[in-house]
Amino acid sequence: MAERKKGKTARPKDGAAHRKAAGTKRAGARRRTGGRAAGAHAEAPKRHGRSVGLEHLRPAPGSRRKRKRVGRGPGSGHGKTATRGNKGQLSRSGSTAQYFGFEGGQMPLHRRIPKRGFTNIFRRQYAVINVGDLARFDGEITPERLVGEGVIKKLGAGLKVLGDGDLAKALVVRAHRFSRSAREKITAAGGTAEEIGAAKPATS
Repeated sequence: MAERKKGKTARPKDGAAHRKAAGTKRAGARRRTGGRAAGAHAEAPKRHGRSVGLEHLRPAPGSRRKRKRVGRGPGSGHGKTATRGNKGQLSRSGSTAQYFGFEGGQMPLHRRIPKRGFTNIFRRQYAVINVGDLARFDGEITPERLVGEGVIKKLGAGLKVLGDGDLAKALVVRAHRFSRSAREKITAAGGTAEEIGAAKPATS
């Protein structure tokens, strides 16, 4: 008989137990590799993107709220008096239509104070310029020239020349109105003050 080797000898495993152990090992390998066999090359997971359309748009959170419905029964908590309470001015219909300056029923301020004068709806607003401001110009001065050079922004009803300042050169000033002192200073300097009529609106 052959001599037995010293030490422990490898005992053959039972067939069913061996197959069960091998299957458990393979299942664990599949779980680790995402269902692929152990040792196979691991591929990157595919990312399936989707196109963005109008059906994916949503309002910002909190921007859309349900409308408060009152007077719809006791189950809602807003029935019966419809959140207006019992009696009083604020529970009546039309109580929210209070005008600006309403003071709770007492005589409001805009009715207590006295009224003086009136507003003239036919008032004519002229653009004004003083004689002293004309000293930097030469030649003929017209309303259109003053508007073009930015001295006045808009004519309104016309241009009126006032007498503040001094004038030492002869100028031809054409305007819609002149004060008495302005006319005297322009003529005293050897110039001319020509009064022109108001511009008439264009008629078709």
